[in-house]
Amino acid sequence: MASGNAPYGTTPTALVRELRASVRGDVAFDATARALTTMDASNYRRVPLGVVAPRDADDIAVALAVCRAHGVPVVPRGGGTSIAGQATGSGVVLDLTRHLRAVVDLDAGSRTAVVQPGVVLDDLRAAAAPHGLTFGPDPSTHSRCTLGGMIGNNSCGAHSVAWGTTADNVHALTVTRYGGDTLRLERGAEGPAGLRELVTAHLALLRTGFPALPRRISGYALDALLPENGPDPARAFCGSEGTLGVVTEATLRLVEAPAARALAVLGYADESAAAEAAAGLLPLHPLTVEGMAADLVREPAGLPRGAAWLFAETGGATPAEARAHAERLVRAAAADAVDAAVITDPAGQRALWRIREDAAGTATRIRESPEGGVSGGGGEAWPGWEDCAVPPARLGDYLRDFRALLAQHGLRGTPYGHFGDGCIHVRIDFDLLSEPGVARFRRFSEDMASLVVAHGGSLSGEHGDGQARAELLPRMYGDELVALFARFKDLWDPDGGMNPGILARPARLDENLRFAVLPKKPVDVAFGYPHDGGDFSAAVRRCVGVAKCRTPRGPGPSVMCPSFRATGEEAHSTRGRARLLHEMLAGDAGGVITDGWRSTEVRDALDLCLSCKGCRGDCPVGVDMATYKAEFLHHHYRRRLRPAAHYAMGWLPRWLRLAAPFAGVLNTLARVRPLALLAKRLAGIAPERGIPVLARETFTRWLNRRWGKGTHVLSTDDVALVWPDTFTEHLSPEVGRAAVRVLEATGRQVMPPARGLCCGLTYVSTGQLDRARRVTRRTLERLGGLLGDPVIVLEPSCAATLRTDLPELLPDDPRASQLAASVHTLAEYLEKYAPHWRPPHLGRPVTGQTHCHQHAVLGDEADRRLRARAGLKGELSGGCCGLAGNFGFERGHWEVSVACAEDQLLPALREAAPGTEVLADGFSCRTQLAQLGGVRARHLAEVLAQGLEERTPPPRAR
Repeated sequence: MASGNAPYGTTPTALVRELRASVRGDVAFDATARALTTMDASNYRRVPLGVVAPRDADDIAVALAVCRAHGVPVVPRGGGTSIAGQATGSGVVLDLTRHLRAVVDLDAGSRTAVVQPGVVLDDLRAAAAPHGLTFGPDPSTHSRCTLGGMIGNNSCGAHSVAWGTTADNVHALTVTRYGGDTLRLERGAEGPAGLRELVTAHLALLRTGFPALPRRISGYALDALLPENGPDPARAFCGSEGTLGVVTEATLRLVEAPAARALAVLGYADESAAAEAAAGLLPLHPLTVEGMAADLVREPAGLPRGAAWLFAETGGATPAEARAHAERLVRAAAADAVDAAVITDPAGQRALWRIREDAAGTATRIRESPEGGVSGGGGEAWPGWEDCAVPPARLGDYLRDFRALLAQHGLRGTPYGHFGDGCIHVRIDFDLLSEPGVARFRRFSEDMASLVVAHGGSLSGEHGDGQARAELLPRMYGDELVALFARFKDLWDPDGGMNPGILARPARLDENLRFAVLPKKPVDVAFGYPHDGGDFSAAVRRCVGVAKCRTPRGPGPSVMCPSFRATGEEAHSTRGRARLLHEMLAGDAGGVITDGWRSTEVRDALDLCLSCKGCRGDCPVGVDMATYKAEFLHHHYRRRLRPAAHYAMGWLPRWLRLAAPFAGVLNTLARVRPLALLAKRLAGIAPERGIPVLARETFTRWLNRRWGKGTHVLSTDDVALVWPDTFTEHLSPEVGRAAVRVLEATGRQVMPPARGLCCGLTYVSTGQLDRARRVTRRTLERLGGLLGDPVIVLEPSCAATLRTDLPELLPDDPRASQLAASVHTLAEYLEKYAPHWRPPHLGRPVTGQTHCHQHAVLGDEADRRLRARAGLKGELSGGCCGLAGNFGFERGHWEVSVACAEDQLLPALREAAPGTEVLADGFSCRTQLAQLGGVRARHLAEVLAQGLEERTPPPRAR
């Protein structure tokens, strides 16, 4: 049986023909499908022949039988978040997430659930919640990881100190082997032929060869087959990483979920102090004891003093009971902790847990330390030694030795993770792009394995060995037990077709590294990529595969990834697009996509990217797919004819300036249905869309008239500059007029701006970057002496463009950074320059949406505070409205645009009580609400201006 990226004894054509004739599910051997599954969340990359998404257990059996007949290996794949390489394969990838997502049965009385392998953990927990139950193991990827993947890796999560690993919570499994035969695994069952004899012949070795650890995940759990342990072949199957067979159905144990929870957050002087304190909390029976250091915290809000923290969650029948339990933990930790806090508010707890759950991504970018660290400034960090585990009582000593080993090899990393179970996660700044760096990676890995074993630990404490650590298993278990692993694998899979190169007879840990195929020098690009050293490859490498973008329902105000939420397709997730770009950059060096910037596969995947920038704010590593899309379109259409929508909506600022004198006539013509349909067809606009009404008087013209009538004191403190963005200028000048009214109420005078200012947004979003640079340079010149003065930008997408895209598009022009730093939203300006101004008290509820660019780039904290001061109560929804500038207007995007609006915005509108104010600062959001929801949403400036008018009594008649 072939392994790695070797060829097979068959032709893809014959294999595809038979799979398509036999399998009722999806069979895809095209470049896109293959590129999307070359990687998981590890350092490894294996190129598959194709992908099969079976519809049911019968499909799985048929696919396995066909692959065996053709001598092609198979790797089962769930959410693709494995970090040791075990979810990649060079034969056929079985995608178990597309169709096999059913919770077949849930019996609250017996506290069991029967699930298909593609069920996402959070979906099972949602099904169990009405019964007061949950599934105990909960890795940080709970919103997108699958139960099949959790069984394959024996996943654990933060609550394992209370509820154990996945193996501890599996009752029975139905498993299909390579070739198509099926076995039922449960306590006392036989398993494959010869298994009992293998165990009987090696009882002494099996009883003495496995360290007693709460987090021993490495190798095969053969000790579960001992007579005194059942035997339990289902438990032995857990953690087999797809090397034995494919789970088609699982019966899981559920646990009682506490009615109330509290979170004790304990601050310590450093991570070693936190680690040494963790084991002492276990006798008090917390639900979690999680540890992390300050290096992984972007925003320390809500955390007590300290340089490292333990998160100890407690449960109870009532909030008071949960809080009392947490306070007992605080008292027990008082001697060692420097500070502590007990959080009972569910929103506050969720905010802190998000910090911990995002650490797997946050840790991939090491912060610049003041002294430069052992290897100089900040940089990329990678998995590979992500989750070793030692006895909890030895964790402090282990961490000190681990830090010393890092220093010895000139490496850096910040440990975090499951301190209560002695399991540590860490991303390390390996240089995996050069031969010397890879050689150091191997040396460190060998030394690291010896260190873990010296502390009585396991090479893997949660995510499995995969390719990253399986080669080193003899150091932990010895040659005799590792040889027994291979014999165990052969009983299940005598042909060696299940995920070869993983666990038994593993590939070398420095083979198949995913970075080997990338360009050795930076490619020529238009944006500056300042956070990636100007290197587009480094920007694409940001995606490490943790797949937060694959979350079908985002928590709170999150935006990422609206197109995945609408379609459920990997190709339309941020991760999927990053994978396609990775393969495009690899090109002829071994990439699946070989036509570079001309790739239709990449173009088609990016077509449904809304450029919402949600990933820039929500992705733990700050992937900015909107920028990558603009970059790709810039190259893809260079010296080529573009889609009509790029000319119609990409050049919107120019067309609207030309149309302004004829607004009345054009509005009349737009109401003639045949003419409107023709215009939309020629412009590449979706026929379902209404054409926005042009303003009869632009905002600037109105402001000039007003300015010409007044008496002006040109003092810097008294004058405010309102940016005449295209949308406010030509389509909704009422927003600009309202903002002027509000600013004048603070004592400011609003001066007319220079003519012809443009942020370049529409040119950027359509990838017309050469023109965007020309437009923005002209804007900088026209601003002249006003550069550096605060600028109020009412349209969030334009504000975001000025604040981020402008300096990244013109990295060598200091004026661009100067303008970016001066950009303010209306709320930010009022808070900074009119802090004592009292807004009108409106006293009514609000609904609507925070603009996705504001969420991702600008932040909405000042807006929240302003709304609260004005008595506007309630939260705005997250997500994306689905119109997103030109996206929702383009032909072919209507269905996805509507689906995005239905994700959060339209349901929030329907649930609002009568009299609720509908807020939307973005023109696109307001347009979407008008066209799909039938309501007129308003900018916050309009609502405040109306309140001012109502507060000011009319003049008395004389």
